Amino acid sequence: MNALTLHYHPLSSCCHKVLIAIDALGIEVDKQLLNLGDPDERAAHLARWPMGKMPLLMDGPRAVPETSIIIEYLQRHHARPGRALIPDAPDAALDVRLWDRLFDLYVMTPMQALTADLLRPEGERDARTVAQARERLSSAYAFIDHQLEGRT
Repeated sequence: MNALTLHYHPLSSCCHKVLIAIDALGIEVDKQLLNLGDPDERAAHLARWPMGKMPLLMDGPRAVPETSIIIEYLQRHHARPGRALIPDAPDAALDVRLWDRLFDLYVMTPMQALTADLLRPEGERDARTVAQARERLSSAYAFIDHQLEGRT
């Protein structure tokens, strides 16, 4: 059994972010599908990480939570030689971390709000929240397009 275990769910964009990094870094990880709807699985997960969020990487007894931290941890401790997602150069690493936060906070957060609203019954939907999420997402996309202009 591999010392690395990723507790995840395939419908989580945060989990996919870690799965992509695992592949890019060339790391072997045991993947454990997490069903937080099952009381026993939920209790076991909360024992590993009291915040109860996913994904969660276990490196032996060490719990490594939070998507971006998991990715940096994996690169630092388990990546195959020559594989990296975060550059060694400090300023370049800051740029990567900025893009990481930009997509998590300004793209995925409004996307999650839009998705959550679609999953609500028709009478419980929140037009104001949807409008705010669309506005934030539109602003984020405009910023991203501007920053990527002229790049390949």
